[in-house]
Amino acid sequence: MRKYVLDLRVTSAEQLSERYLLLSATNPAGPLPEMSPGQFAQLRIDDSKETFLRRPISLHHVDYEHNEVSFLIQKAGKGTASLWLKQPGSTLNVILPLGKGFTMPTSAEQRFLLVGGGVGVAPLLFMGEAMLRMGVRPTFLLGARSKSDLLLLDKYRALGTVYVTTEDGSEGEKGFVTQHSILQREKYDNIAVCGPKPMMLAMASYAKHTGISCEVSLENVMACGLGACLCCVENTKDGNVCVCKEGPVFDVEKLNW
Repeated sequence: MRKYVLDLRVTSAEQLSERYLLLSATNPAGPLPEMSPGQFAQLRIDDSKETFLRRPISLHHVDYEHNEVSFLIQKAGKGTASLWLKQPGSTLNVILPLGKGFTMPTSAEQRFLLVGGGVGVAPLLFMGEAMLRMGVRPTFLLGARSKSDLLLLDKYRALGTVYVTTEDGSEGEKGFVTQHSILQREKYDNIAVCGPKPMMLAMASYAKHTGISCEVSLENVMACGLGACLCCVENTKDGNVCVCKEGPVFDVEKLNW
């Protein structure tokens, strides 16, 4: 899939909480390129003298009708903090689409469980939207530390059934997503997971024990996003591969987990 370097124009910068920003932008030069759920973009950091590398951010939402792409950004360091300075009308330079996304349904009868923790929920909205257009209504299992960290639940509920866990019990079932009772009550054909590695490891183990196909989106440290710098290498059953190029989405059967 062809990659593009684009100067997008920011259309909105909505602070969802103290830690999360929803940044949306349009391409004034023409239509956005075709993108797939699970792919990501490399965002240039313009307003920080101490930050030289782009930041890899998942595609959260793509609205082709309005020619707009959105990114859910967690404030984690100087680079992402700089992105919080973006205002409507400012320029956001991106490279996209990058990487390999999730495997999509092949029939409307397939039952998909989309599991996300923290900022890992970001690519699941785009995936759920694409699945609904295919006639598949997914189930979401979303986890967070507390109720205040659960973001945009209404958007997920518009796409499918939503189950929630919080570590402090302030919303949904108390605990981790890997402990939710839905995993014992329901049967799924496919699972897609994005979030902290311990969560992905636990879901991969659950999938293997139950015989369910499972894909995970790895979050290895990335610099170039193109497979040139080799800083995101993951050891798989096929040898060492660059997550940014061969992933970030992998079938768990291919991983040495």
